[in-house]
Amino acid sequence: MSLGDGAAPENGGAPLGLTKPAAPAGSSNETKAQVQEVLASEIGVATMLNKLKQSIASCKEFAQFLKKRSILEQEHANGLRKLCRISQDNMMQGEHRTGTFAKAYEEMMATHEKMAENGLQFATSLHQMHEDLVELAAVAEKSRKGWKQSGLVAEQKVADLDTAMRKSKAKYDSLAEEYDRARTGDTTGRQGGKMFGFKGPKSSAQHEEDLLRKTQAADSDYKGKVQVLQDERNELITRTRPDTIKALQDCIRETDAGTTLQLQKFASFNEKLLLSNGLSISPLKASHEQRSLREVVQAIDNDKDLDDYLRSQFSRLPPRAGDPKYERNPLLDQAQRQPTGFSSSLQGGGPTASGAVQQPLQQPQLFNSTNSRSSTFDSPVSPPGQGPMGHSYGQSTGSIQMIPPTQRPGSQPQHERSFSVSSALNQGSNPNGPYGGPRGPPAQQQPPQIPSSRFNTSVGSSTPQGPPQLGALPFQNPQPPQQPPPQQYQAYQPSQHQGGLNSNPLQQHPPGPAQRQSPPAAPQMAPTKPMFGVSLTRLYERDGHAVPMVVYQCIQAVNLFGLHVEGIYRLSGSLPHVNKLKAQFDTDPNSANLDFRNPENFFHDVNGVAGLLKTFFRDLPDPLLTNEHYMAFIEAAKQEDETVRRDSLHAIINSLPDPNYATLRTLTLHLHKVIENAATNRMSSQNLAIVFGPTLMGTGSNASIADSGWQIRVVETILNNTYQIFDDDD
Repeated sequence: MSLGDGAAPENGGAPLGLTKPAAPAGSSNETKAQVQEVLASEIGVATMLNKLKQSIASCKEFAQFLKKRSILEQEHANGLRKLCRISQDNMMQGEHRTGTFAKAYEEMMATHEKMAENGLQFATSLHQMHEDLVELAAVAEKSRKGWKQSGLVAEQKVADLDTAMRKSKAKYDSLAEEYDRARTGDTTGRQGGKMFGFKGPKSSAQHEEDLLRKTQAADSDYKGKVQVLQDERNELITRTRPDTIKALQDCIRETDAGTTLQLQKFASFNEKLLLSNGLSISPLKASHEQRSLREVVQAIDNDKDLDDYLRSQFSRLPPRAGDPKYERNPLLDQAQRQPTGFSSSLQGGGPTASGAVQQPLQQPQLFNSTNSRSSTFDSPVSPPGQGPMGHSYGQSTGSIQMIPPTQRPGSQPQHERSFSVSSALNQGSNPNGPYGGPRGPPAQQQPPQIPSSRFNTSVGSSTPQGPPQLGALPFQNPQPPQQPPPQQYQAYQPSQHQGGLNSNPLQQHPPGPAQRQSPPAAPQMAPTKPMFGVSLTRLYERDGHAVPMVVYQCIQAVNLFGLHVEGIYRLSGSLPHVNKLKAQFDTDPNSANLDFRNPENFFHDVNGVAGLLKTFFRDLPDPLLTNEHYMAFIEAAKQEDETVRRDSLHAIINSLPDPNYATLRTLTLHLHKVIENAATNRMSSQNLAIVFGPTLMGTGSNASIADSGWQIRVVETILNNTYQIFDDDD
């Protein structure tokens, strides 16, 4: 057996069922001879041990790769399966599409679940391959340790014998030279030509005899060591070294063959995975049980889905109403046929001799927001034939004589709420009276004796109070409205109903238990304790609250009901709701109706509450971060080092006034809670900074468009370092 060829496996074939590759075309006898010389040399065993070490290391590395790849594939497959199930469950809910789209989506999710199953099988196979390679590497490493000990010990023993033999030969040669000098009479190196012994000086003959005896003993020792070395070397070359190299070759081939086999299986499994996924996405044409993903998507018929959805709503159609027709109220004809003894021509808006006021008849018209701010008191005297602000009432010349309540069919005491936006606007500037303000006339021009309401009393009545106007609703004015005495006439003045839903007083219906009118979307009333547009310092001095009540209530509402609302603080709420809440806070911020723990108090509109909070900060005369420190904040935001920027902003925040600091701390801790729920509300620190940057920094004279990016950076840095700048209040 040659060392170069190595030993063939006992089964006569390639290890582990692999086909032995053919020798390269460039292989030659010279290469084989060189391999033979290396294996037969003293470095043969060490070289094979190093080669086996490389094979084991490669096997372990590939096993580690398979393990990590198996984990990744398993996580991917499990994640894909979970995603498919969640998406399919969501798609089955009522707010999603049905019909062909739903069926196609279900088949698409089924295809992805098959791909996930293929991935799990692939991951299991990779894990099994990893275990096989780990076991193979462990066996090879154990074998290497055993053959390393036996092979290297034999090599070391021969090396030691060779060293001893060389020393013996050197001693033998030295004694032989001394004997030769003694025999020839060469006295070089001797002192005085005399030799000394234990019993006195030796003669030349005695010295020569001693050297001969030593030389013969050295010769015998040298000869014996040479014989031992030859025997051990022959044993090493003929048996020990070939056996060790053969075993190492077998171990190397087995390790390399096992690693190669797993590589081939890995390639095969990858092809199988891709082929299985491909067949899941696009089955063979012969398979009629499953459609390809392309065919599934192409089967979606959007028009059919729309038609089916509309057809499903057919049963919910309301009954058809006839075309609208104009029907004149017979009361109008009756009113025009009444004698005109109670009215005369109106001069300057004053009453007639009979106490009634004559006004041209105005046709009913819908509520117009553009005219809702006009008021009778904008123009104290109107030209004949025109209403206030120059609006014409038409060409009717008949006067209206109000029928007493006892003469009206189905009449009731008039308690209907009349909402005049112009009245509310005028009240907003003068809390002492309903008609104060720059747009209203002086008080002395409107004496109480002149009826100014559309529910005026008749002649002899001393009660000018009619049904409550917008500025005198129960929750706005502690004084209850007075009802007109019975059996008295009331004259109609359209100027007090300008912009209302019905300009014809005969079309006003008394409110019943089931009929309730709500105020306009943005009622404005006289602010008894204004909250908006007042500085934080003034609010603190007036109310004694470090954090304004509107900020506290809004944050409380968002914490309870808005942390999981997508787009909170980014999406706008109902503007009428915001304006109504704003008016209530300006009137009575401590009202029980403004306890936002009850969502009914803010109309279940949490986005409106968020908008109310932003409106409060925008309306501040001095921004929350103050104009005084504006440039300091901008310069701090320009610091590139995050720690330096945070510490700079912290120092500036500490210098803010106490109400500003307390409000900023409360707002920041609240927004940090919003950020903690960014997975559901999609509001990260950057998104909130974009919303609140200009709001908190302000847009005064110090601000510029170029600073918008720095404003956002200021707020984002504060939000990202909430607990480094402020302590938690929990």
